Amino acid sequence: MPVEITWWGHATCTVADSDVRVLTDPLFARRLAHLRRRRGAVPPPRARHADVALVSHLHADHLHVPSLASLAPGTRLLVPRGASRAVPGLRRLGHLEIREVAPGDETVIGGLVVRAVPAWHDGRRLPVGPHRSPALGYVVEGEARTYFAGDTGLFDSMAEDVGPVDVALLPVGGWGPYLGEGHLDAGRAAEALVRLAPRSAVPVHYGTYWPIGMDAVRPHEFHAPGSEFVRLAAGVAPEVAVHLLGHGESVRLEVAR
Repeated sequence: MPVEITWWGHATCTVADSDVRVLTDPLFARRLAHLRRRRGAVPPPRARHADVALVSHLHADHLHVPSLASLAPGTRLLVPRGASRAVPGLRRLGHLEIREVAPGDETVIGGLVVRAVPAWHDGRRLPVGPHRSPALGYVVEGEARTYFAGDTGLFDSMAEDVGPVDVALLPVGGWGPYLGEGHLDAGRAAEALVRLAPRSAVPVHYGTYWPIGMDAVRPHEFHAPGSEFVRLAAGVAPEVAVHLLGHGESVRLEVAR
């Protein structure tokens, strides 16, 4: 059975594997604070249908309480340990089955095992708040092993902590003209392919949101990361099939173990 990946924009994807639908970092907003969705329609209602949603860290463009509130009753939600204390709005989501996880924790959902793995990123709820929760990635294992990196930079133990994977969903950009520490740009994401050696990869976390009034400031940082990642990956990891998706597009991947 193939795994199907749909990219809805930013870090929001649906991973369909073993008759289970996994939703990553749900963000269904047209506008978020100073950010405006500049490309791709707001995901349709079917994007909200999931058996489990994964939240990688507490930043508002990854843990977006109104988007989580729109998920169906009974949806399971995995969030970093300490999230409910740091983000009081989570406590109002009584219709969801929320579990806090830390690196190494595993959760079984139907025929899948979801394992939380480390990420190198500032996991605080910004702009204020103590560092109460780790930033996470997740490995979703069913017919395929799919790595959702969340937001992360390269770190020395990445390959060891993530383990063997078939598909890597990697951030290649951001939502502003400059990336700080703890992020992957197209070049660092290509280096992550060398370390992880997946069969396939999908670039995410670019080309969706941009600060209002800054359309003309370094616009290549909005438009170019996906295609630049494809180009660089072909040079350093030619054995990896990279799938450049448009917003709302899907790819079905056959995985042979």
